[in-house]
Amino acid sequence: MFAKRNSMKFVNLHTHLYTNSDSILEIVNQYPNEFSDEIPHYSIGIHPWYITDERVSEDVNTIKKKLQFKECVALGECGLDKRIEKKIEVQIDVFESQLSLLSEVEKPVILHCVAAFDEVISCKKNSGLQSPFIIHGFSKNIPLAKQLLNQDFYLSFGKYLLRNPEMESVFKYVPNERFFLETDTISESLEEVYTFAAKCKNISVEKMKEIVWNNYQSVFNKMQ
Repeated sequence: MFAKRNSMKFVNLHTHLYTNSDSILEIVNQYPNEFSDEIPHYSIGIHPWYITDERVSEDVNTIKKKLQFKECVALGECGLDKRIEKKIEVQIDVFESQLSLLSEVEKPVILHCVAAFDEVISCKKNSGLQSPFIIHGFSKNIPLAKQLLNQDFYLSFGKYLLRNPEMESVFKYVPNERFFLETDTISESLEEVYTFAAKCKNISVEKMKEIVWNNYQSVFNKMQ
């Protein structure tokens, strides 16, 4: 058990900043047209904000190639956002094109979802995929968390957990085996996120580290 605990790292489910820290397993978000081969663990996808009609086919082909590598641990961030100008129908087409790639290689999906949870749930069902789907940066209420958990989603917390007191009760509600922690683009460190999350659950930081590490092993390593 001591050796196991010593081998555990903090897991950052979603970040845009690669720190190369020995104590953190970072899943760094990458884009098809902005890519570094130097990053040891990354996700890759077309963010709905950055859909470029002329480049979608090329981007999807790039993602297809990168998904074959062990360093690529997930598809994403991809998803849907109803608060941008890009038509939701176009977003769904691009999202589903990316999900279809997982029929050949089974890896988790890291999701951006804004005001489009019903549509994301529908896309997940229509895909028929068994891959884990993880909503990153979850910021909503317990009823929506319950709906997503019932549909086998995982939820990742970071920015809004730190900055919105109402999120504490949501985070407490989510079962230990169904959440991740992240920094995304915030200035706070991952250790600060873990410390606050541990306080919310009334456990030690070391226990929180163990929970998220075990979730990573369960969700990601079985996909390798």
